[in-house]
Amino acid sequence: MSVNGVPSLSANLSTAAANPHQNIGVAMFKKALDNDASTTQSLISAATSAPSATNLPPNLGQNVNITA
Repeated sequence: MSVNGVPSLSANLSTAAANPHQNIGVAMFKKALDNDASTTQSLISAATSAPSATNLPPNLGQNVNITA
């Protein structure tokens, strides 16, 4: 498949080949996204494994005091 028929795609590919700093930036961005995804996954797993409320009294959390 030739990408020469799509002007914007061929222009972007030639620019990326001529500019290695752009490739480095894209690689760092992908690495940052992967890191964020793993951090988010660990936070979600930590939140779902919250301690149980077996030692708390049954009336806890029934009322909210809104006066200061």
